[in-house]
Amino acid sequence: MKSLKLILVFATVTLAAISCGPKKNTQKDEAQKVEAPKMLVLYYSQTSNTKAVAQEIATRLGADIEEIVAANPYDGDFQATIERGKKELDEGIYPEIQPLKSDIAKYEVIFIGYPVWFGTYAPPIITWLNQVDLSGKKVVPFCTFGSGGLDSSVRDLAEAEPNAKILPGYGVRAARLEAMPKEIDQFLKANGFIEGEFTKLEAFPEQHPVSEEEAAIFNAAVEGYPMLNAEAKTVASRTLPNGTEYLFTAADRPREDKPNMPPAGELKVYVTVVEGEAPVFTQVVR
Repeated sequence: MKSLKLILVFATVTLAAISCGPKKNTQKDEAQKVEAPKMLVLYYSQTSNTKAVAQEIATRLGADIEEIVAANPYDGDFQATIERGKKELDEGIYPEIQPLKSDIAKYEVIFIGYPVWFGTYAPPIITWLNQVDLSGKKVVPFCTFGSGGLDSSVRDLAEAEPNAKILPGYGVRAARLEAMPKEIDQFLKANGFIEGEFTKLEAFPEQHPVSEEEAAIFNAAVEGYPMLNAEAKTVASRTLPNGTEYLFTAADRPREDKPNMPPAGELKVYVTVVEGEAPVFTQVVR
């Protein structure tokens, strides 16, 4: 009888220990693992600026990364690169690129990076887009530029890949590359790619005529940039965690270095003033 009682007690203790032990992954956990999208950071870089942005994104996401390489590389000379790129765009004859190692079909989200040339992505990106079909993919553009081109290049990308879902993109002036890591952190968090706190910016209010003080901020921000000769007309501003961001509407004027070039008309200029620092423009939308 005692033996039977001991057996029952041992069995009860054993079952209790099993039920209180570590649990296996639940179906929910397994589903979350399956649902994690496969991401690729794909980029073309001429001066390593776009490469720096690509590496920052890939590192933060733990994503795969690959560079698009022109079979006949641009020689690095600025003027020669501009002339060749302009000729390729005008003639519609784009450079050959080396075959990619990545299988695009297995990725759900593709970050596409490029320098902006003549208001759009550099010709090697055109070559790649002509070789692939991104239908059903989520595409995140990112770019580097001298003054702007994010908006116009994204429009071109949407036209080239009408069946892809083009998500909000990120752009940064080459002159502001040191600000990129913090901006990428906020960009990825704001768009749900990584978790963490981010600053949700309020919308710009209605614009008003610029005051003398606001005109001085605009002029200080664009001073010394030869390809931007404009006069601020109206402005709106919003608060940043460390300063103020202005959105100026400006009238383009003839460039001093090219007086025969007709003005581009109205343009938008974003200017940031960080506390204790000089005003700097972040991008121009023409």
